[in-house]
Amino acid sequence: MAQEFSFDIVSKTEMQEVANAIQQAQKELAQRFDFKGSKSEITLTGEELTLVSDDETKLLSLKDIVEGKLVKRKVSLKAVEYAKLEQASMGTVRQKAKIVQGIEIEKAKAIVKSIKDAKVKVQASIQGDQVRVTGRSKDDLQKAMALVREQDFGVPLQFTNYRG
Repeated sequence: MAQEFSFDIVSKTEMQEVANAIQQAQKELAQRFDFKGSKSEITLTGEELTLVSDDETKLLSLKDIVEGKLVKRKVSLKAVEYAKLEQASMGTVRQKAKIVQGIEIEKAKAIVKSIKDAKVKVQASIQGDQVRVTGRSKDDLQKAMALVREQDFGVPLQFTNYRG
């Protein structure tokens, strides 16, 4: 019987790196002259980020600080899903953001469909919040990986559990 090879497509965000980036952003916020006396704060609770500031302009600056720190720690900005801006207490504005873990079913279906449409000789199946790709040829698996890398599914993707 021919041997099967496989790998998993996952979307995992290293929460320790996110926490480190937020700590650095909080330090920068405390030192920045343009934020002196403002009601700005950055908090991380579990996998949810909350940004609060005096107005939309300051909130955008806050977002820039956070995103800059995340990028420096190699956390993909695709892993951050922002909710809409909302009014908060004492005239401030707030924006929450979720750190995405796993691949949503709709995005997983899109990944499987794109692999099938490319007619690469592999099988792709959704397993929970990840996609498993199996095939008889390592070359075909490499083609499938390249295909997925070329496209933007809106989430950061990694390839794990390569069994060859």
